[in-house]
Amino acid sequence: MATLSPPHLDTADALAEQVIAWRRHLHARPELAWEEHGTSGFVAETLAAIGAGAFVITRPTATSVMARLTGRGAGAGRTIALRADMDALPIHEENDVAYRSQVDGKMHACGHDGHTAMLLGVARSLVATRDQWAGEVRFLFQHAEEQSPGGAEEMVQAGVMDGVDAVAGVHLWAGLEYGQIGVLAGPMMAAPDNFFITVRGSGGHAAQPHLCVDPIAIGAQLVTTLQHIVARRVDPLDPAVVTVTYFRGGTTTNVIPDSAELWGTVRTFDPTLRANARTWIEQMTKGVCEAHDATYEFRWLDGYRPVVNDPAVATRLQDVIRREFGDQWLADMRPSMGGEDFSAFQQKAPGAFAFVGAGHAASGIVHPHHHPRFQIDERALSIGVRYLTAAARELLMR
Repeated sequence: MATLSPPHLDTADALAEQVIAWRRHLHARPELAWEEHGTSGFVAETLAAIGAGAFVITRPTATSVMARLTGRGAGAGRTIALRADMDALPIHEENDVAYRSQVDGKMHACGHDGHTAMLLGVARSLVATRDQWAGEVRFLFQHAEEQSPGGAEEMVQAGVMDGVDAVAGVHLWAGLEYGQIGVLAGPMMAAPDNFFITVRGSGGHAAQPHLCVDPIAIGAQLVTTLQHIVARRVDPLDPAVVTVTYFRGGTTTNVIPDSAELWGTVRTFDPTLRANARTWIEQMTKGVCEAHDATYEFRWLDGYRPVVNDPAVATRLQDVIRREFGDQWLADMRPSMGGEDFSAFQQKAPGAFAFVGAGHAASGIVHPHHHPRFQIDERALSIGVRYLTAAARELLMR
């Protein structure tokens, strides 16, 4: 476990240094979805150390943590939840830093180490000022965001959102430069559904394709056909993505295989379009395969619901950004077609998700999320702490 500084840090700079240290500790010790035993243990131990008995700490699932903190200020206050995700990705890190991953093939390549460290920082800040606010804050350290069906739904089923009046979360965002925070009123992130297709033909010698039903040629036609969904089936004003990300078939140069596999993802916001996309993909698969005397297997995996920020909560948090940082910090941004299971918490209480700018082109921090050289501008960590702390104080009020 990382060395802890005294329970109450005297300055914002000292807290910022501690959050960076927590983040680097976690970055070096990545754990995949549903495997976050060390991470969740570190979180629980750290909360106990900084809270001096103030937190009620529970384990809603085997690898998640919830800490409840009650304010001692005047008035009743509300109950709010703040969420951070903790899992890493199956990626081998290529960064040459002292705190690089110590686990081959696993890496915090999406910023979840930073999210966890930031929420610990918020917990430290709020416990030190609990005489100044009333109500209850629930700190949700969530497992398994990266892998559907996701850990958020499991935590919700465990009751972590029961009685919660509002929920907030953040994502360090490489696509935003440091010095920007984005909160949209309405759609923020898309529903990330997945499809899996197996084309079954009849293999044989590559020199005699007329005697075969070639699943690779059929699959290639299917890849092209699927692009017509967004290009010709979807209203140009409705955001949608259909992407084939995996195409595998065959073993050598002179053999036509019996089958080929295609996997892909669909990203939408609108529930009707989401349902239609599934129907269209299977229809097109059926049509292309039947036209060439092939058969197919089709499987669809529902992803997370879209993240749709409550307009009233989002507007209040936009005001927090202006008040805490200045008008120039509020990013003029568009929704992302990425997915996030923060949406599960939003089914139980109105909430808003924010992007905290963590890119910095001048320093070479330009690689996208899920890249082996992904990094963040660590100055963004203190910004996330400051934003979430102010957001909590705002949402605790009626």
